Amino acid sequence: MRSVHITTLLFAFGLVTSVNAELPAVVGRQFAATDSLATISERDDDTRECLQGLAWPPAPFTVDCQASKAWRYDALLRFDSAGPTGDAVNDRVAVEWHFARDPRGEVISAPAVLVVHESGSQMPVGKTLAMLLSRHGMHAFLIHLPGYGERRNESRPKGAASLIRLTRQSIMDVRRTRDAIVVLPMIDPKFVAIQGTSLGGFIGTTAASIDGAFDAVFLMLCGGDLYDVLQHGDRDAAKMRRQLADEGLAGDKLRELLWSIEPTRVCHRLKPEQTWLFSGRFDSVVPIKNANVLAQHIGLPAEHHVLYDADHYSGVTKIPEMVKRVQDEISRLSSGNE
Repeated sequence: MRSVHITTLLFAFGLVTSVNAELPAVVGRQFAATDSLATISERDDDTRECLQGLAWPPAPFTVDCQASKAWRYDALLRFDSAGPTGDAVNDRVAVEWHFARDPRGEVISAPAVLVVHESGSQMPVGKTLAMLLSRHGMHAFLIHLPGYGERRNESRPKGAASLIRLTRQSIMDVRRTRDAIVVLPMIDPKFVAIQGTSLGGFIGTTAASIDGAFDAVFLMLCGGDLYDVLQHGDRDAAKMRRQLADEGLAGDKLRELLWSIEPTRVCHRLKPEQTWLFSGRFDSVVPIKNANVLAQHIGLPAEHHVLYDADHYSGVTKIPEMVKRVQDEISRLSSGNE
């Protein structure tokens, strides 16, 4: 998505910039976690092949809870990547923790939502969503995808091969983050949702499809058929298309490359009744036809595909509406788990 300055969004949505409530004593602690990645069971050969390319041997790992490096979040989680690339900076996952708060600003025990950010280098939409979700009574966690935020390394390799490798790592790390979240205090381990926007929507779709570990899935401004999105999408999609073409990747070569991370190969594994897709009718980056493709492959009920009169960029103005819907659906679903 086009970069949106974070302070612009904060003023637009009326977010408070500081809360004086006493914070829980979690900073400086370590928490023992273990991958809960389930054994993949899938009848379809193509789906099984795709999933096997995204799996890793489950193992124990340690979650370090560190002091925040910015006022906008409360603590920073660090742990090892599930799909290491050999880059020490990139292979240490970073996740911002925004504590759930009641209307008085007091920290509370509550369900969690993992936010997967867009492609903007400063992650403004992801940051804003995490802050809003925490103000609506949910623990919000914003993962820094490979190459972003605390994982940025200017010396990392560029190009198509790196793109696919880092996308796979992103999917693995998003799935592992779920297991990092459930061992933390104040988190309801019976309910962890995922929310992804644009790039984060594509990543989140696939990560949530691996083994159904997330209890609700909220996707925004994303779709299915990556090759078609790059062929016909405008702005961000067109920029990526040109970059790949400069490397000699187009036509069947590009289609084959993107197929390894194509979300429609696996998204039928999501539970339609626990999945929502929010799309812009006038989106020219991820056209509405591609959003419909994703909805159809998931098998979404019509009422779970929410359409806004917006494009890929003005869609950010719909974030408060989406957050309220997320809050309502999580409240309904989590109460059923009790």
